[in-house]
Amino acid sequence: QVQLVESGGGLVQAGGSLRLSCAASGVPFSRKTMGWFRQAPGKEREFVAAITYSGGSTYYTDSVKGRFTISRDNAKNTVYLQMNSLKPEDTAVYYCAVDRRPYYSGISYYTEVYDYWGQGTQVTVSS
Repeated sequence: QVQLVESGGGLVQAGGSLRLSCAASGVPFSRKTMGWFRQAPGKEREFVAAITYSGGSTYYTDSVKGRFTISRDNAKNTVYLQMNSLKPEDTAVYYCAVDRRPYYSGISYYTEVYDYWGQGTQVTVSS
């Protein structure tokens, strides 16, 4: 079955950095767009970033552009989210997910097109 396991979260001061990882199994990883989402307490889950199957294209929500970088290693079935210059408003549980559409569909920021969510990893940024 499909399994996504996120890691790398933690507590960091504002301005600090974290690198999240998401290891995937049971899915044709190298042919799937992957996404990162986050959910803060009392808020809806929101799109953060996505990367196409080849890694050739990426897309970010405006609030993280220039600070976060999504990347992938298809040989390791792993997608990463490098988070720099973290702000308290980045505090949330971060999830990775698999785009269920064909690989040629491009990037979507709609939660509805993503299946197979991981359990999430907590990121807390203190001021």
